[in-house]
Order: sequence, then structure tokens, then C-alpha cells
Amino acid sequence: MTDTEIITEPLVFQPKPTEQMLQTASKFYEKIRARRTVREFSEKSVPREVIENCLRAAGTAPSGANRQPWHFSVASDPDLKRKIRLGAEEEEREFYTSRAPQDWLDALGPLGTDANKPFLEIAPYLIIIFGKKFSKDQNGSKLKNYYVSESVGIATGILITALHTAGLATLTHTPAPMKFLNELVGRPPTEKPYMILVTGFPEEGATVPAIGRKPLEEIASFL
Repeated sequence: MTDTEIITEPLVFQPKPTEQMLQTASKFYEKIRARRTVREFSEKSVPREVIENCLRAAGTAPSGANRQPWHFSVASDPDLKRKIRLGAEEEEREFYTSRAPQDWLDALGPLGTDANKPFLEIAPYLIIIFGKKFSKDQNGSKLKNYYVSESVGIATGILITALHTAGLATLTHTPAPMKFLNELVGRPPTEKPYMILVTGFPEEGATVPAIGRKPLEEIASFL
């Protein structure tokens, strides 16, 4: 038991009729199923306010003990994006030439990926997502964060969905290792970079691999 006072507030929740629920779920599925990972981006600018609101949406994600253990570093400066590309491509060359086992390379083959990442310079925004092992209280004392990976993963999913809903394309890029990002964007070594989320408008005439999605019966079971 704890003596900490629990402060509550009324839940804001508007129930919907069953038919409306079914229609809403169906429409959302039809919209989100059109989301694709894009590697051909346009240089067309995106209003910063769009990115800000999508990040606010990501910040509403549930997290362990409500510690909200994430940080989003948003890179738009051309020089910084260039440095991020150079760092990422250095790691990617190592991956494709020596680190990755052949079965992994075989799995990537149909997607047409390689060590060249021009989209890191072309897209207007790179959102580097960090997980924070620790937070600080109002007095500056260190607090341990819980379920960091899970919390950051949920927030990232919401962010990708928000960007797609806003009308933008995204790409999840995970060069490994990613510690070079901490120095480039000024984040402390205690924070773990999870991915670079590339976002912007797709290039006119962009193509994507012709891939399918597993049907419901392969990804879910009702018990």
C-alpha cells in the first residue's frame, strides 16, 4: 500500500452506436491499409505545425508508470541531414558487406534495399526517436523509467499513424548501431536511439514493392 494521494478526473468518453462503431472501424482500416513504406521522397516542404501536432499525438501514448520515456529529435537542417545520411550509410555498408547473415540479406532482396540512403537528405524531416532509461522529478532527482521499449514502440506506432492520416509518407530506418545519432543531435548517452522516422511527401511517380499483408486469421486468434 502507498500513502500517495491519487488524483483523478472524469473520463472523457463518448459511446457510439454499434453501427457507427462498425463504420468507423471499417473506414479507418481502409485508410490505414493504404499506408506504405516509401523510399522515394519529394523535397516539397511540410508545415512544421503538421509535424508538431503529430508529435503531440504520439505523446498521448500510454507508458509504464506514465513516465513517457521518449524524446523526438526533429532534423530539418540540410547540413544535419547530410551528416545523418553519412553516418547511417557508413553503418549500412558494414551491415550489407559483413554484419548481416545471408538469410537476412535474402529476406531483404525483394524489397530492393541497399546501403544508399538518399532519402535521408531529400525528405524534409527526419524524426529520430529516443528511449529514455531515466527521467527526473521536479527536484531534479533521477527516476527509473519502466517498459521503455514497449512505451516507445506504442508512441512510434501512433506517430506513424498520425503522419499518414495527415497526408504524409513515412519510412522507418534503423541503421545499426545508431549511437552516432546521439552526438549528432545532442542527446545524452543514456538515451537509446530506436529509429529514424523519415517523413514528407512521396516523389511524384514513386513506386513501392508489390507485397501483401497476412490475413486476419494468420495474425489473430479469438479464444
